[in-house]
Amino acid sequence: MSSYEMTFGYDVDLVFCIDATSSINPLIDMVKRNTLKFYADLVKGMEKNLKRLDFVRIRVIAFRDYLADASNAMLTTYFFTMPDQAEGFKACVNSIRADGGGDEPEDSLEALAYAIRSPWMKPTLGRRRRQVIVIWTDAPIHPLGFGAKSSYYPRDMAKDFVELMEWWESEKFVDHQSKRLFLFALDAEAWNTISDNWCNVVHYPTRAGEGLQEIAYVEMLKYIMLGMMGV
Repeated sequence: MSSYEMTFGYDVDLVFCIDATSSINPLIDMVKRNTLKFYADLVKGMEKNLKRLDFVRIRVIAFRDYLADASNAMLTTYFFTMPDQAEGFKACVNSIRADGGGDEPEDSLEALAYAIRSPWMKPTLGRRRRQVIVIWTDAPIHPLGFGAKSSYYPRDMAKDFVELMEWWESEKFVDHQSKRLFLFALDAEAWNTISDNWCNVVHYPTRAGEGLQEIAYVEMLKYIMLGMMGV
């Protein structure tokens, strides 16, 4: 190990956007289990690649459908600092229940918008920063703003898909070199448009009703580590 690698570290913010609707009820325990083990596996994997994690925080956004689920449509947490707040993080993840959702599509783009506007860590001299968003869903997507008639819909949401893209591509909310977006979601137009046109995005396509079962956890971890270590 070189002295450079020994002294070089990463500050990482992770945001997990989790589909929490009834459709993934058979899979929610697997998703929660993988979410909870991810930190330890990430630390181990980065060390294996001679990379050091100096500071890691994790935030969870559980999303459903604004028109069907009202105040339960978007459940967001603050960032948990790991490993110090691991028990609080565990309690939060274990509290997620697969419920609601109304029609088949869900408000996953709004969840992505919330994630982009997270209260990210400020840069630290001598360490690389990573702002990582992971979306897990097996449901189709509502167009952005579909649930705007709900009184619970956020008034400061991106008005359309173009503005959402601007949130990601500009440096207003996320840092250009730090940001990484990983989509474990359907092979659908919106996700494909994002992966084809937005920078620093990896899309692992799934299929409705069974997609999450096809996600190989080791492959997911590999995708994310490789993306994080990229310049």
